[in-house]
Order: sequence, then C-alpha cells, then structure tokens
Amino acid sequence: MVNPTRGVLYPARLPEFHRLPAPAEVAELVVWFWIPEWDIAAGRSSRQEMVAYPALNLVVDADAVMLSGVTTRVSHRDLRGRGWAVGALLRPAAVAALIDDPAALIDGERALTAPESAVAALRHDVVAAMDSGDGRRERAVEVFARWLADRVGAVSEPDRQANALTDVLMDDAAVLTPEEAATRLGVSVRTLQRMTHRHVGISPAAMIRRRRLQEAAQRVRDQPGVDLASIAADLGYSDHAHLTRDFQSVLGIAPRVYRAESSL
Repeated sequence: MVNPTRGVLYPARLPEFHRLPAPAEVAELVVWFWIPEWDIAAGRSSRQEMVAYPALNLVVDADAVMLSGVTTRVSHRDLRGRGWAVGALLRPAAVAALIDDPAALIDGERALTAPESAVAALRHDVVAAMDSGDGRRERAVEVFARWLADRVGAVSEPDRQANALTDVLMDDAAVLTPEEAATRLGVSVRTLQRMTHRHVGISPAAMIRRRRLQEAAQRVRDQPGVDLASIAADLGYSDHAHLTRDFQSVLGIAPRVYRAESSL
C-alpha cells in the first residue's frame, strides 16, 4: 500500500507531490514511484525535509539520472524555480543491477552513467512524458518501469529473499530486533546482516530504528492529543527519554519541538 506522506517531516510545506504504485512488471523492483512538481517564486526557495526510508532511490530529472544511497540523518532539498523529479524507491532486488556496493553510497548520490546510451534514453523518455500534459505522471512511471525491468532482467531467488527480508524489517511492527527478524525469516542473524549490507548498505538494526522513527514522527505530528510516553511505549521504545534521544540523534530536535513546528 502506498503511504502518501510517511517519511515526509512537514507535509503541509510540500509542493505538489505524488506517490504512485509500482506497475506489476516492476513490483519486485520498486516500492513506489514518487513525483514532486514545483513552481517557486523568483528569489524564494522551499526546503523539503525527509526522514527517508532505508533504501536506495533512482531519480530522474530534466538534467540527470541519479542514484541516491541510504541516509543516516534527516535529508533535505531546497527547491527553487520550476521543476520536477521522478524517483523510484528501490526494492533490494533492483539494487545489484545498479551498484556493487550500496554501503559506499550512504548519505550520498552519484550520477548513473553506464551504459551511457541507456541512461540517456531513460532521461529522454521521462522528460518527454513529464512534458506531455495531463496523465504525464502515469506515462513517466510507465516508461521508467519499462526501462528498469529491462535493466534488471529476471529476478533471482536470493533477490526475492532480500525483498522478503526488508519487508519484514520495514513492515512488521512486531519485529523489534534483528534476532526476531531472523527467526521470522528462518535465517541466521549473520545471514540477515550480510543480505542487508549487500542490498541496502546498512545493518538490520539500523533499518528497524528507521522504521520506528518514521512511525514515531508520523504519530507525533498526526496525533497531537496522544502523549509522547504512550507513543514511545506503543513503538517499543524503552521510555519517553529513549524516543527523545532517537529523535534528536537523527532529526536534531526533540519530539515536543517537532510536534509544535509541524502544527504551524
């Protein structure tokens, strides 16, 4: 199911923003596609802050095709002028075809350049789709999905296992430790660690922490009447102080401050 704003810290400040489901042909490769479009007045900017999913993104805009790695802290982009981007939140099965060592891209990004002709074709087709008027987003996703399916090819059984691993780590709120995830998947903790490093770039524990923090941020923002201690307990934090430390280490602010700011 596509969550329209999870991971977005200040949804009310977004320009036009859409998350579109992955077409069936890339359901094993992409969680969803995301498309912001903006038109900012001259001399102004709009800062968009995210506590991103622990996954790689492949992003096309009018100028480049970029592969973005997992982030360990709040990330942001300052939007200026007029523009758009079309991004794919990648599932692990897509990663091996695009990068050998995703850990090398943590908190970074790089242009996707090889093979040059194929990358140029992707950018050309997505730009043409985004310039085509009504239905442009759906057409952009269609050509992007077709390109990615061709680039990755057949999905192997180990890649499917990596997808299942991240599904458990990111979707199962009952899983609070790597040991619980390994038991659920029927693998050793060491195997779990190797697979997340190879397909995501970070540890299983870090993925679980990010999932909890995303959900905590959403609840702090969307449930102003619920006390922070209750949110902490529901999400498996040891206490309110534990939630506050997690917030401050990644977001740089306390949850009570975030709650006040997000209501503005």
